[in-house]
Amino acid sequence: MNTTQAPRIRANVIACIAVFSLFFTAVTHAGASAKAKPGEWWNQPYPETFDSSQLKIKTSRISVDGNRLINEAGETIILRGVNFSDPDKLKTNRKWKKAHFAQAKAWGANVIRLPIHPTAWQKRGKTDYLALLDQAVVWANELDMYLIIDWHSIGNLKAEIFQHPMYNTSLTETREFWRQIAHRYQGVNTIAVYELFNEPTTSGGKWGSLSWDEWRQVNEELIAIIYAHDRHVIPLVGGFNWAYDLSEAGSNPIRAEGVAYAAHPYPQKSKKPIAEKPQDWDKSWGYMAKKYPILATEIGWMQDGQPGAHIPVIDDGSYGPAIIDYMNKHGVSWTAWCFDPDWAPQMISDWKYTPTEQGEFFRKVMLEENP
Repeated sequence: MNTTQAPRIRANVIACIAVFSLFFTAVTHAGASAKAKPGEWWNQPYPETFDSSQLKIKTSRISVDGNRLINEAGETIILRGVNFSDPDKLKTNRKWKKAHFAQAKAWGANVIRLPIHPTAWQKRGKTDYLALLDQAVVWANELDMYLIIDWHSIGNLKAEIFQHPMYNTSLTETREFWRQIAHRYQGVNTIAVYELFNEPTTSGGKWGSLSWDEWRQVNEELIAIIYAHDRHVIPLVGGFNWAYDLSEAGSNPIRAEGVAYAAHPYPQKSKKPIAEKPQDWDKSWGYMAKKYPILATEIGWMQDGQPGAHIPVIDDGSYGPAIIDYMNKHGVSWTAWCFDPDWAPQMISDWKYTPTEQGEFFRKVMLEENP
């Protein structure tokens, strides 16, 4: 070989290799980058993340510090707000609008809990349901509010026996739900809390067996999946007896950092007179507030005989001041059930947002105590 031609040959070879590499990369990634046409499932991007450029307000991230929720400035945050009905239900009723969120804000709420029923998730389909949640994030952000996403099932997840077909799910679906949610909304501070499973219960053994250690392991696996996608969100774990009993959690807590615990202390969960209910609350769940943040994500009451009145929510009204006083003393965050005229105990009696007895009470508290 002529030594004067060697540099030119080497340059040509390198150029050819570069062109081939670009061609090979384009070919191998064509399926992933091509825009999908109807029916072309092989060109559908997956998974996709939420477009955070839609958010107008820089929301401070909430995190766990000991038994407190704090913002990025280290200030204690108490979440006080409302439960909506399922977004799918609101969409069906033509009430899934920013105006609904604005009404909750006008009542003083700083957080909204979104209960996602497995049957709604399944029937609407992941793509359409995520579109609803995307809207919720945008609207809540515009109103400077936080969101709690709740996988709203009731029953024994290990045995896969549930209270009603609307709650039917599986451990596999539950894992996959949280994988998709955590991936899509990673880094979105507007979503502060993931309530992993609404109300675990065996119904006194009627729905199979489930020990606390087994339930703890299930939740730890879900938390590991979530944290693999997003370390900056708060997993919320409920106890037995429809998220009322955390009596075993103190000695065997969840083995993960940054976790909070849920309580649903409706009035009839304690059989004692109103003056003695705080003693039951202490033993069942309140004692945990000494070490961990507690979020009472379902509270509320209604008078006997009112539409939809049922155990355990029936009360004469004395429960309201008692539960608020107890939660204030223990730094407990809460969301009242339910900001919908159809789901008892109702906070509103119609779509003109006329408050019920409990609605008027909780509205007054939120307006007075939320900054």
